[in-house]
Order: sequence, then structure tokens, then C-alpha cells
Amino acid sequence: MYGQYNTIDEANRAVLDKIVAGAPFLLDVVPAKSVIEELNGKVLLHAGPPTKWENMPSPMQGSCVGAALFEGWASNADEAFKMLENGEVEFIPCHHVNAVGPMGGITSGSMPVLVVENRDGGNRAYCTMNEGIGKVLRFGAYSEEVTNRLAWMRDVLGPVLSKALKETEDGMNINVMIAKAITMGDEFHQRNIAGSLIFLKEIAPYILKTDASEEEKQAVIKFLADTDQFFLNIAMATGKSIMDTARTIQHGTVVTAMCRNGYEFGIRIAGMGDQWFTAPVNTPQGLFFTGYSQDMACSDMGDSAITETFGVGGFAMIAAPGVTRFVGAGGFEDALKTSNEMLEICIDQNPNFSIPTWDFQGSCLGIDARKVVELGIEPVINTGIAHKEAGVGQIGAGTVRAPLACFEKAIDAYAVKLGLIDPQ
Repeated sequence: MYGQYNTIDEANRAVLDKIVAGAPFLLDVVPAKSVIEELNGKVLLHAGPPTKWENMPSPMQGSCVGAALFEGWASNADEAFKMLENGEVEFIPCHHVNAVGPMGGITSGSMPVLVVENRDGGNRAYCTMNEGIGKVLRFGAYSEEVTNRLAWMRDVLGPVLSKALKETEDGMNINVMIAKAITMGDEFHQRNIAGSLIFLKEIAPYILKTDASEEEKQAVIKFLADTDQFFLNIAMATGKSIMDTARTIQHGTVVTAMCRNGYEFGIRIAGMGDQWFTAPVNTPQGLFFTGYSQDMACSDMGDSAITETFGVGGFAMIAAPGVTRFVGAGGFEDALKTSNEMLEICIDQNPNFSIPTWDFQGSCLGIDARKVVELGIEPVINTGIAHKEAGVGQIGAGTVRAPLACFEKAIDAYAVKLGLIDPQ
């Protein structure tokens, strides 16, 4: 019934062992189409479970327009919109091709992606690089400024980082960076300042060793120094690589993916493999930049909830009490309460990542869909908030809850698979 395992708990433990054994290394930065075969054509990857153009929120559609302009498929926004509306571009979820994407998640073939290998499982995962702040593609902006930045990332940032990573002996050990940064106040979804600085500290000497021009080296180092959230995308690819290895167990009730496309929230559990279980997505609640308010917020989107699936992000709020004010979640006691609540729906704690502000307890490990349903505790996710209209960009930051219905559907389906209940 449970493969080689006698009970669901045994199967779940095997999944957790895979997560703890994860050995993620950042190996390279390459054009997405060189490692994702599906992107050699008019194809775009998007965040979340499968969706259609007409169901995408305005910022995700704006990101698609920006990607079409960046790829040269259209000469202006009107042309791009028509092309997309006419179905000339194929859409594939990032998760279906070993990738993850922040916010809109829109990834095209020429965009450079981070390559993270989990050496425990021998599998790789990919994620675009963080664009920085302001009007950016991931939040739905598609101006000339956006496409120019993407071109610089393609022509300068990606190649320079690729050369630098090749100067390392064996890639960069991400577990070590996460273990350091979590003691320095990062939770790896909304706060990545420590991780980004650690990455810069580690990569800078190798950047200086490359044959890139002095101007390019300076530009890349300045960009990394200015981009507080750069490490988020590394953490996302890390979470994806490790959770995909854990998914090979194919038994049990551990949640192996959580993501959203602005229309639906989707989860996967170990025992149901590739199947998505979806429910209408919620809208984040939080704090807003001056001039913006809750009624302007877009519904939740992005694959970045892979960080929570991996046990950090909102689950590790106690590691980053400084971020609670930024996401409108109160103060230290609220951070402690959040992490303690999330621990109730997890099976164990990860010994790889000790949190000093939690009396050196390990980060949360293994969301159990059974516990979510039994206790009615919905996973909390830290997130940026996009304006509901394309082109405006980020307007705040906050938290959002995963809808309980996803977990109820997953448990029902697994019970049917195991023959515990009759299919309806």
C-alpha cells in the first residue's frame, strides 16, 4: 500500500530524510533555453499550477508582454498583447520543467537562469535572477527600462557570474550560506539581506579573476551589492531542487510544492506525484508603500512559496523578527507565534538550519497535509504585493494564507488512491 514503507508515517520520514540530506550547489548561470528544451520556441514559463492567458491577473499578463518584447517577438506592447491573446505563445508552468519563477514567474528562452544541483539526488533546478527593485518584469512592468535591464542581465550579469562560478573548484555550497544567513536574520522569502551579502562576499574574488572588463566587473559587483533580494532566487532554486528529490519517494502526505498563479493556489504532496490540487487564490494582506492601499493589491502569485514548502519563509518568521514590521505582522512575539503555529503542521525540524532566536531549534521540516486538514491551520507565506494593474510594480509586502481546500482535496485523493475511501 505504501510501497516499501509500512505506514504513512514511515513514508513521510523517508521524504524528510531526503530533504535533510539535500546538498544544493550553485553551479552556473546560463540562458534558460540551453537547459530547458521547451523554451526553444514561442513558449513562456509562468508561476503556479497550469493556467490560461485569460485567467492570468493583469501583472502576470504584463510580464508576458515584457518577455515578448525582450525576445523580439513583437515591436510594441499592442502587438505583444494581440499575439498573446491570439494564442500564439504556449504557456508552461515553471514547475513542470524543473524551474521556479518569482511573482509572475514569466521566463523566456533568452533569460539567464541560476543552475542549482542537488548532489544528493543528482537533479537540477532553475530560476531567473532577481532584477532588483522598482519597475521590474516579475511585478508586471514592461517598459523600455525593464527590457533594457533584462538585456544587461543577459549580456553582462549572466555571463560574468557564469565565468566566476567556473573559477570555483566545485560550485558554491548553498546549505552553508543558508545556515550562516539564518543566524543573521534572514528567513529567505522577504528578507535575504544576509544571504545576498554572503553570496557577494563569496563570489566577488572569483568575479575579479574573470577576463570580463573592469567596467563589467564593477557593474556586476555594484548590482549584487544593491540587490538585497538577490539570494531569494538562489533559495527558490535550492528549495525546488531539494523538494524534487524528495518527491521521488512518491508515498506519504508531505507537501512537496506550493505555488500560485494569481488565479489558483496549487499544492503537490509526495504520495500523489505530479498531480496538482488547487483552490481559488487569496489576496495578500500587509503594509503598503506611500500612496497605495489594500484595494489596489493583486491576488497572490509566484513560485516563491517553495521557500515555505522547504520550511523557511513565513515558517521561519522567528529567524527574521525585523521583517515582521515590513510585512505588517507585528513584532517579535508575533514572529514567535507564527513560527510556533507553523511547527504544529510540520512533522519535524531541520537540523541543518538552527535559529538562534528560537533557542537554536531547527527550521520547520515537512508540512504534513494531514495536520493542515486536522488542525485547520493554513500555511502562512511571506510575499511581495503587486499592484493589480500591469506596469505599476510592487506596492507593498505582506502575508497570505494557503487555502485549506487544496489540502483537503489532496488528502481525499490520496485516501482514494490507498483504497481507504471509495471514489465519489
